[in-house]
Amino acid sequence: MEFHLTPVLDIGGLLVSSFVIHAALAIATLLVLNPLLGKIRARRVIWNVPLAEFGMLICFIGLYTILF
Repeated sequence: MEFHLTPVLDIGGLLVSSFVIHAALAIATLLVLNPLLGKIRARRVIWNVPLAEFGMLICFIGLYTILF
């Protein structure tokens, strides 16, 4: 299995780094996931919520980098 990593994406003539796209996807995922975490009351067992959200952001960026 060979990965083809594209360092730059061409969106309508505008060159955008793929990292920016992956970071935007990760932030969008966190925005969707936040209300779900509040609904299942997961925040009461998390000691430091901003640190946990930052960790999830880093994990999602890595996941999207590997997948795309």
